[in-house]
Amino acid sequence: MSKSPKVITLGCRLNAFESEVMRTQAEQAGLGDTVIFNTCAVTSEAERQARQQIRKLRREHPDTRIIVSGCAAQITPDKFAAMPEVDQVLGNEEKLKLESYLPEKAQEKILVSDIMQATEIAGHLIQGFDSRSRAFVQIQQGCDHRCTFCIIPFGRGNSRSVPIDHIVEQVNQLTSQGYQEVVFTGVDISSYGGDLPGSPSLGQMTQRLLAAAPDLQRLRLSSLDPAVIDDELMDLIATEPRLMPHLHLSVQAGSDLILKRMKRRHNRQDVIDLCTRIRRLRPEVVFGADLITGFPTENEAMFDDTMRLVDEAGLTYLHVFPYSPRPDTPAAGMPQIEEKIRKARAAALRQKGEAVTAAYFEKLNGQTTQVLVERGSRGYTETYAPVCLNQDYRQGAIVSALITGASPDGLLAELAP
Repeated sequence: MSKSPKVITLGCRLNAFESEVMRTQAEQAGLGDTVIFNTCAVTSEAERQARQQIRKLRREHPDTRIIVSGCAAQITPDKFAAMPEVDQVLGNEEKLKLESYLPEKAQEKILVSDIMQATEIAGHLIQGFDSRSRAFVQIQQGCDHRCTFCIIPFGRGNSRSVPIDHIVEQVNQLTSQGYQEVVFTGVDISSYGGDLPGSPSLGQMTQRLLAAAPDLQRLRLSSLDPAVIDDELMDLIATEPRLMPHLHLSVQAGSDLILKRMKRRHNRQDVIDLCTRIRRLRPEVVFGADLITGFPTENEAMFDDTMRLVDEAGLTYLHVFPYSPRPDTPAAGMPQIEEKIRKARAAALRQKGEAVTAAYFEKLNGQTTQVLVERGSRGYTETYAPVCLNQDYRQGAIVSALITGASPDGLLAELAP
């Protein structure tokens, strides 16, 4: 085990950004042989796996100091503090502060404040990411909505936005370090700007960022709410080549009744209309989607609505979750679907997803595309299709590649003539 602090990131891209801040703060505080778990709470299973990893690490490294942070630690700090393997628990606000890692705080078992009282985001500038060719940049934090299945607002607090000038400074710092692709991250990035002076929209901020960061080659947006995509963002999708033609939508279900019971703000036709409109503006765009199977009260006809939505909206990359009840959420008190049915539906939807992805890959055969090299011979196209090149290239380089076929792991390609 390393004698310098190590952060193990579980969960979302926002955690990936925050883990870099945490690692820097822990190093500056002089922490030695320490592992910090940056946990996820999106499902009960995610929390169970975190506890499992913590126990495993303690068995293998009995003398290492273990700190647990992240959303699961914020929501249930006492549960983690009660684990004999855990030395300290830090909340989502505390984990980003240098003072939390100083020796004088080491004896305080739980450092977790009320996240709902947080009203702004501390500005953290990071130099880069360990062994990554793309950089994640936080633009927003928290969520003002209360979907019935979701516990995350209670781990992240209410929506707070990062000021535009800070985002510009962070992106320019990263491009000066050689990063050519940035991914905007947050809990609900579609709500960006509502708490800032003048209430700039996500599209307005993105427009200003691209104008002020001329060295940035590629920009991606993380998960978008289909109910809130502003006109300025639509204009950028249509006209800005540096905004990648890959959008991931927080869809969750294809049944109107289930969407209503989830307390989502869109219906199935909204998703179809949005995808149709965007595809008309930019034909090469590819859509990903988060989808939940086996939500309480979901019957076969409702599940079939979700299966059909994949084709009707033209979704390509599916991120499928079998519903997992979270204590203290409204959905946990609704009539539950049997676990084996939830998992069977998830397997069927994933199979559907594999088929539509394979069909999309087949269409790309013979085309030339720009690939951002992740490591060695592997990288991603503009539409976030994974590619295996026929030789190794420098990490972070963008190369022009000819698609020659596909494999179970993604596209096969060679350097374009």
